[in-house]
Amino acid sequence: MVKHKGKRISKFIYSAGVMALLGLSPAMANDYIGTMVPDAQKVGSARMTYMFWDVYDAALYAPQGKWSVDHPFALKLTYLRDLHGQKIAERSIKEMRAQGFQDEIRLATWHIQMQAIFPDVQEGDVLTGVYTADKQSVFFDGTREIGRIQDPEFGRRFFGIWLNKETSEPELRTALLGMSSTNQNRKTLSDVQNTQNTIRYGGARAYD
Repeated sequence: MVKHKGKRISKFIYSAGVMALLGLSPAMANDYIGTMVPDAQKVGSARMTYMFWDVYDAALYAPQGKWSVDHPFALKLTYLRDLHGQKIAERSIKEMRAQGFQDEIRLATWHIQMQAIFPDVQEGDVLTGVYTADKQSVFFDGTREIGRIQDPEFGRRFFGIWLNKETSEPELRTALLGMSSTNQNRKTLSDVQNTQNTIRYGGARAYD
């Protein structure tokens, strides 16, 4: 607990210092999504769980709340358990492969880049990925930018983990896109507080 608290205090001090250097107020810094996604509004949200463990809450933001792969958008993940950044990167590569992307040279490059960018996360940490108007992928830890990947193909494949029709979690995609589910055995957006779905991983798709 003390270790976690120390990490959070360090993040706060670092972010506050950056904000001061840039002349930003806390309100301006907290609008980091709005600065990259014009008129950003929430499209949908969902909770990802594996077995009995909550993994993260996800929320998708897009201009006027209408998502299109051709326009900027942001995917915000609020983690509900501790995960290693290296494992997040590994899982991302697995999901890209599962959707049929087989350019191993590119995948290896992206894997290295994600390992360098993604931090270890603790319960309550927020990571946000923004797909920008110029097709870059920009990542934030809280309100602090922690890295970006310029390859437009990376953005399509990475965010496609959640948003492509070929996703391994179609009900999560349905919730993020604000669409109603046709499966009556699953909760719809109106069934849970703050329009959050609870989506469970299939037994073969552990978030390891």
